[in-house]
Amino acid sequence: MCIFPPPCSIAQVQATSPLEPLETRMLLCQVTGYSRVQLITQSEQALSDQQLAQLNQFATQRLAGEPMAYLLGYREFFGLKFKVTPDVLIPRPDTELLVELALECTASGKQLLDLGTGSGAIAISIAAQDKKIEVSAADISAAALDIARFNATQLLDANTKIQFHLSDWYSAIPAQKFHTIVSNPPYIVKDDIHLSQGDLRFEPINALTDHSDGLTAYRRIIDGAHPYLYSNGWLLMEHGYDQNEAVQGLLKTAGFMEVQSWPDLAGILRVSGGRLGD
Repeated sequence: MCIFPPPCSIAQVQATSPLEPLETRMLLCQVTGYSRVQLITQSEQALSDQQLAQLNQFATQRLAGEPMAYLLGYREFFGLKFKVTPDVLIPRPDTELLVELALECTASGKQLLDLGTGSGAIAISIAAQDKKIEVSAADISAAALDIARFNATQLLDANTKIQFHLSDWYSAIPAQKFHTIVSNPPYIVKDDIHLSQGDLRFEPINALTDHSDGLTAYRRIIDGAHPYLYSNGWLLMEHGYDQNEAVQGLLKTAGFMEVQSWPDLAGILRVSGGRLGD
């Protein structure tokens, strides 16, 4: 589809684009390498045939609903720029709450495990904020771990290391204990209408839903935590807007103490957790 026929300047693209103005600017920056200020100062410059071809491809994909993060190849999270591909979920601002809580609950020099790390956004953000926390991260997807390892290399200094494990939750985690375990597991209920809407249509389905009641991963994470978590260590998990009571119930049944939920910036109870009892 030729949305922007040649010849076409930056100003003409912005004037005729069927996309949101911000999205148009972001795609123009991507294909030209210009900053937003340069888009203004160079607005009358004509795009090359190659740039127009790329822009037309991006615009067509975006009109079909493909997420901007996948088109651009990155998403900012906790002040860092993470590479993302369709192999990983797109990091979302709501998840920054989980990072903040993990940092509050984990003293420097202690051990932390991120289960289902995806792009590595949670684990890497924690490691970047406190270089003394010994962070490990696991995912069942080898492709996702490749992205996470790349992000760690790009975003952390050479002295800050994360141990990555190809693991179905705890199944391949070496025998050791952690002071904190965090996770943002698949929690959308099967056949939920949201799976066929918006960005979710393009994200990895197994990272979104357990194909069941939305609580399968929580049962496995909570029930399997005891051998890997120190007494009084925290288990913190992100969940859906209406799952806090169910997740709290699973934690209490498994012997966790100080079980509670925390709200995100929209006031939605987004993370639940507790301390492991003796």
